[in-house]
Amino acid sequence: MVSRISILIGLGFLASALPASAQTLEQSLAAAYANNPTLQSERANLRATDEGVPAALAGWRPTVTLQGTAGYIQGNAVASGSTLGNGGTGTSTLTENRDVASVGATITENVYNGGGTKAATAQAKNKVMAERANLINVEQTVFSNVVQAYVTVIEDQQLLALAINNAQVLKEQLKATQDRFSVGEITRTDVAQSESALAQAEAEVQTARGTLQTSRAQFRAVVGLEPAKLTPPQPMALPVQNKKQAADYAANNNPLVVQALFTQASSADGVNVAWAKLMPQLSLEGTVYKQINQSESGYVSNGAEVLAQLTVPIYQGGSEYAAIRQAVQQREYSRQQVELQRRTAIQNAEQYWETLVATRATITSTRAEIAANEIALDGTEREAIVGSRTTLDVLNAQQLLLQSQVTLVQNLANLVIASYNVATAMGRFTARDVGLHVPLYDDTTYYNAVKNAWAGTGDPTANTVGDANGSPSDNLSNNNQ
Repeated sequence: MVSRISILIGLGFLASALPASAQTLEQSLAAAYANNPTLQSERANLRATDEGVPAALAGWRPTVTLQGTAGYIQGNAVASGSTLGNGGTGTSTLTENRDVASVGATITENVYNGGGTKAATAQAKNKVMAERANLINVEQTVFSNVVQAYVTVIEDQQLLALAINNAQVLKEQLKATQDRFSVGEITRTDVAQSESALAQAEAEVQTARGTLQTSRAQFRAVVGLEPAKLTPPQPMALPVQNKKQAADYAANNNPLVVQALFTQASSADGVNVAWAKLMPQLSLEGTVYKQINQSESGYVSNGAEVLAQLTVPIYQGGSEYAAIRQAVQQREYSRQQVELQRRTAIQNAEQYWETLVATRATITSTRAEIAANEIALDGTEREAIVGSRTTLDVLNAQQLLLQSQVTLVQNLANLVIASYNVATAMGRFTARDVGLHVPLYDDTTYYNAVKNAWAGTGDPTANTVGDANGSPSDNLSNNNQ
């Protein structure tokens, strides 16, 4: 009877001792959190969005300009109607050469612009909040990709081990078949069947090697590290007990739902911004100046003035009205997006929960199937020795066992992935949620540094990574504005 390696000992996705220098899922998530370019670029995009707030607040602040001129005048001035000594009239010419200069400063302050600045500021703040929610979504997406890549590498390693073990078993079986053929116990057909099965198994080994290399490349792309000795992870412990709780949680906390809510608020502010274009505009302008030789040599003029300017728009071609109508439709679009994202979040939470439950049940039945297939294969091999079963029967029994082993590996992988998918749909798969031991990115640091900035072009934050007391999910409230 053919010896057989107990490969299922290595399929411990649910629990295993940590080997030396093992690479854990937490370590892989931490590496991606610090270095993944998708996540890094989204953080930069959030910081760019933060700049919209000081840009909007600039509408309350004065503008100051300096003007200066300098030059030289050369020319002749001709005067007519001069009285001559003999009682007649004539003309006289006056040559005029002089330096001229002027300097002035103007300060302009908006007093009222129809509420446009107030609405633009509120709109900018809501855009910041929406982008913070989007950052959480990107973080979860990156983490989901890490889990997928991490588990897939382990899965493909186990499938390769199964394929190699199967080929080894079939190689031993072919040798046994050839020995029996040489003594006349079986026919050449039995040998050919064993040879065919071995050739197919060896081809499956090569396919499994290629698949593993592909999954390792995907791991490198997402994590930024080579997959080392990956430790089989546990399914994520979820904060809910059933499908309804998962769906209810997702409806309110999924980051895409939160982003849609703030985008809706931003769109409503956009309507107010558009309406402000039809409102009166009032501003104050103060000017101080000094003029030298402007009208004649030796003439110096100093002065200051303060003016109030009121502008009442009557008709500007209709573009402002089109902008209002457009803003109203954008507001409606955003309102519908809230409902769409909420339905999608609920659907995903329910779908992933059902997958999780079904996979757990399948694993139990698959383990029973493997045990039964092992008994069946052992019995078939014994019966083949006495001639009551054929070589093909043995090969079929071996294939059934292999298929059930492959199914178990796949189901164990799917169980882990499904648990993290449920957490993602609920908005509970961030660095803080999984307790990563890394400095957490604080998305308020840059915002607080620039929101009241009046000038400056450099990055005001030398370090945009905060400590473990702050993360994007903590900052989704108007209190941080």
